Amino acid sequence: MKTDKASDKNTPENWSRQTQMVRAGSIRSNFGEMSEALFLTSGFAYDNAEEAEARFDGRAEGFTYSRQSNPTVAMFENRMAMLEGAEVGRATGTGMAAMTAALLAGLRAGDHVLASRALFGSCRWLVDELLPRYGIETTVVHGPDISAWKQAIKPNTKILFTETPANPTLEMVDLQAVADIAHENSARLVVDNVFATPVLQRPMEMGADIVCYSTTKHIDGQGRCLGGIILCDKAWDEEFLYPFYRHTGCAMSPFNAWVMLKGMETLGLRVHAMCDSAAKIAQAISGRLDDVRHPSLHSFKDQALANRQMDRGGTMVVFELPGGRDQAFAFLNALNLIDISNNLGDSRSIATHPWSTTHKALAEESRLELGITPGLIRLSVGLEDADDLIEDLSQALAVAGH
Repeated sequence: MKTDKASDKNTPENWSRQTQMVRAGSIRSNFGEMSEALFLTSGFAYDNAEEAEARFDGRAEGFTYSRQSNPTVAMFENRMAMLEGAEVGRATGTGMAAMTAALLAGLRAGDHVLASRALFGSCRWLVDELLPRYGIETTVVHGPDISAWKQAIKPNTKILFTETPANPTLEMVDLQAVADIAHENSARLVVDNVFATPVLQRPMEMGADIVCYSTTKHIDGQGRCLGGIILCDKAWDEEFLYPFYRHTGCAMSPFNAWVMLKGMETLGLRVHAMCDSAAKIAQAISGRLDDVRHPSLHSFKDQALANRQMDRGGTMVVFELPGGRDQAFAFLNALNLIDISNNLGDSRSIATHPWSTTHKALAEESRLELGITPGLIRLSVGLEDADDLIEDLSQALAVAGH
C-alpha cells in the first residue's frame, strides 16, 4: 500500500531515467485519471479579484493564460527538465522556435555569438542571416577544433552555440572543452541535442548551460506533432527566457504537449531499439561503400569522443554515394520500404538527401565546407526489423549501381 511519506530513493529526482520518462512531472486532477489530462483552454478563472492579482504578480501559484503556462504543457516541461537535469523547461511550438528563443532571449545589439559551422540548415540561417540583422555579431568555426573556439571568442561574446552529433554529417564537438571556454569568458553554452536525445547524451552534465530540442523528432517519435523545448536554470529563465517566451508567444499547444508526454513514455525503448538497428545497418553497408558513418564503427573518426559523451552510437547512419546527385536520387527512388522524407527520429525509417532538402538554403560553398555533398545520404533508422531494412538498402544500392 502506498504511504504519504516516500523514502529518499522513491522520489522523482532519484528515479531511473526510464521511470522518469514514464512518470516524472505528472499531476492528477481530482478525477484521478491514469493518463495525463489534456487541458484545452486558453484562459483560467479565479475565485476572486484578489486571487487574480496575486497570480499575476507572482505571489500565488497557478495558471493565468496558456500562452504563458498550461497544466498539460507544464507536465511535459517538468518531465523533460528532470530527464535533462535542468531546473526549468519551456516548451515551444516547433524546434526552430526553441533554437530562436534560446539565442535571441539573452542577446542585444552589440553582443557576439560564436557557433560551430556544422549546424542544421535553419540554425545556420539564424546565425548567418537573422542575428546580424539586429546588430548581433556572429562567427562560425570548425567545431572539433578547440583552438578555433579559443581564438574566435571576443570580450562581447555572450553565447557559444553548437550541435553534436551535427546534422547531417555526425561531426562531433567536445562539449566539456567548449563549455570551459564559454565559462572562462563569462559566456553561456547553448547545445542543440536533437540527434543524441536525452537518452544518449546529457550536455548539462558536461557543462552546457542551455539545451534545446526539436521534440518533433525522437520525443514525439511517430511523425505526429511539431514541438520544441528549451532547458535551462531558473536564473536565466527568470531574467531572459520567460519574458521573451511570455511576450512573443512561442508556446507549445496543450494537445501537442500531451502527444509529447505519450511519446516520452516509450522514448528510451525506441531509441535503444533504433540504436541496435543503426549499428547493424552501418556494419552491413560499410563493406559496400567507402564512406559510412556511425559511432559504432571503428572507422568513425570521432569514435573516442562519441564513446565519452554518448551512451550509444545513435539512431542515424550517414553514407556517401560517389556518383553524386544522380546516384543518390537513383538510390532513393529505388527504396521500397524506407521512406524519402526530411524528418528524423520517427518510428519509420527515413532517407534524406540533405543537399537538395534540409540544407538547400545554404550556399553551395557553405554546404561543401560543412561536408554536405550531392552524394550524401542521411538515414534515420526506425523500428522496422533491421534485416528488412538492410535488404531494402542493399537492393537500392544495387539499382543505383553500387
